[in-house]
Amino acid sequence: MARRGFVCGNWKMNGTTSEAEVLVHEILGLLDFTPACDVALAPPFPSLERVARTMGTGPLRLAAQNVHAESKGAFTGEVSPEMLVDLCVSFVIVGHSERRTLFGETDESCRDKVNAVLRTGMSTILCIGETLEERERDATLEVVGRQLRTGLDGVGAENLGRVVVAYEPVWAIGTGKTATPEQAQEVHAFIRSQLREKYGAPGEGVRLQYGGSMKADNAAELFAQPDIDGGLIGGAALKAKDFVEIIRAYPA
Repeated sequence: MARRGFVCGNWKMNGTTSEAEVLVHEILGLLDFTPACDVALAPPFPSLERVARTMGTGPLRLAAQNVHAESKGAFTGEVSPEMLVDLCVSFVIVGHSERRTLFGETDESCRDKVNAVLRTGMSTILCIGETLEERERDATLEVVGRQLRTGLDGVGAENLGRVVVAYEPVWAIGTGKTATPEQAQEVHAFIRSQLREKYGAPGEGVRLQYGGSMKADNAAELFAQPDIDGGLIGGAALKAKDFVEIIRAYPA
């Protein structure tokens, strides 16, 4: 089954709103070609509206870095799915390893967020991946499988078209280390097999991103793997030239 690629830049907690606007202009200025993949940007919450306005109706889509599972209530500092819909957000990242390790998010809380995002009509990018300690004790597939099963609990096949899964080996995020294309493909193939087992043929259509220190100089080799359909880009997404080179590397 042919799957359209998807590259998303996760800016994390970087850049003021003014700086975000400049970066979007720089990216758009370098996109002098028609991308062979979908492209989204995930700025910090305060910059969502400005980035949406700057993007206009061009090739870029808007993503959010997190969300709360409830629609409203006494949850100081949180943002609801409905608030993101109102800002024209298309994708919401759920369960990034930094949210899991630094802020105590669990497989169950990620499940609730995934279902809340899909309920409102947006798409979700569910992040899963193992730590270095888990990889060293050969628990990678066990951990990834558990996170995937729980994260998609309650998600029906009818909503799979709005589900993206990002495999992000925690040991490769922000460390400069990258899983080899073969290591990444092994885990992506396992994720694909789990999706097929749960959903049948529709599982073939779920887009799988790689999210561990992808850069312009390794993107093409990673994209060449049969089950890697794009990337969730961190540090390289903060430099317009590097980010656009990753987009350019996606095969037509």
